[in-house]
Amino acid sequence: MSRVINPNRPGKERDRLKRAVALALREMMKEPEPNERTRDMAAFIALSLAAITDTVETTVTAWEKRDYWVKADRFRMDWIWADRLGEEMREAVLAEDWGQIAQVAAQVGQALGDIQVSPRHRMGTPWVDAWKHLRLSG
Repeated sequence: MSRVINPNRPGKERDRLKRAVALALREMMKEPEPNERTRDMAAFIALSLAAITDTVETTVTAWEKRDYWVKADRFRMDWIWADRLGEEMREAVLAEDWGQIAQVAAQVGQALGDIQVSPRHRMGTPWVDAWKHLRLSG
């Protein structure tokens, strides 16, 4: 029997999510004041950071099975910010604390400063209805 290869590796998913979060941040900063669209974007950022954390754990689990403990711990430390900021964003969005949302968004923007999203991207608007999903999940 041959090996089954999963084309949706955690690294690809993590890269896709990072680009989507960068796009949401860019669009959120264009809005002059908080509204339903910005609330969806902030909720999307919170959900995406949680998904990034899940991909990190998937990657680390595979390394730990091969006894690459140091590599796994170093990788976890490199991505600890995603878990922390995702939780802070989630709490701020649920409380609708726009000052805290702006502060966390700025920190996420610094962490993803190297991400470039083309103006002619094909991602669309992945944040639509993210507020509903966040309320249902928490």
